[in-house]
Amino acid sequence: MKKSKVLLIEDDSSISKLVTDYLTKYGYEVTPVTDGPDALQHIKEHGLPHIALVDLALPTMHGFEVSSKIKSMADVPIIFVTSTSDTDTIVQGLRKYAEDFIVKPFELRELEARIQVVLARMPSLDYASEPVVQVDENLQVDFAHNRIIVNNKPIGLTPTESILLHVLLRNAGRVVENRMLIARVWPSEEVGEDTLRVHMHRLRRKLESDSHHPHYIRTERGVGYMFTIRPVESDEDK
Repeated sequence: MKKSKVLLIEDDSSISKLVTDYLTKYGYEVTPVTDGPDALQHIKEHGLPHIALVDLALPTMHGFEVSSKIKSMADVPIIFVTSTSDTDTIVQGLRKYAEDFIVKPFELRELEARIQVVLARMPSLDYASEPVVQVDENLQVDFAHNRIIVNNKPIGLTPTESILLHVLLRNAGRVVENRMLIARVWPSEEVGEDTLRVHMHRLRRKLESDSHHPHYIRTERGVGYMFTIRPVESDEDK
């Protein structure tokens, strides 16, 4: 089983070392960085983490801004780890970006337990932690740069399309209900199924050779959508 990749964005070196050492001991692959730009660069070079731990008071980029930029790439779960205990800040963070919020000082075992709970709610997409995801012979996804590569042709995605695709890929082979897609893509907005259909239609037009007879994104009418990955042909199959 592959290790869960944790991106730790924390400028306090002592806290960063404690968290990194503790989580590494429990089987996580931890990458510590000290600021938002470093975190974003790491994602571009190494792919998405399975979860990000984000401090709010960072040197050059507030934790909300970092989280917004990460969330514009894909539906990466975030836990805020910070010294602020302001209720308005916590509520805003939970509504717009984060799955959880833990206030310093904290117990390391509590942090690890919270990580476990968040990851247990998220289906694992191991190959999405690569810089460019190879879905099949015809399709690649570069989440960090909001684009897909279809038959070697790069096609740009909007942040909304990128997040939709990430949620669907993470649940490949299973129907994702409309209400779940809306909750993951628009967590702090009042959005209806008509809006979801419009964005899904635009995503399909970019993904599919025939959007009226889609291969990748199937509709379960009245329920939701499912992403289907076609098997890669072996030399024996050709």
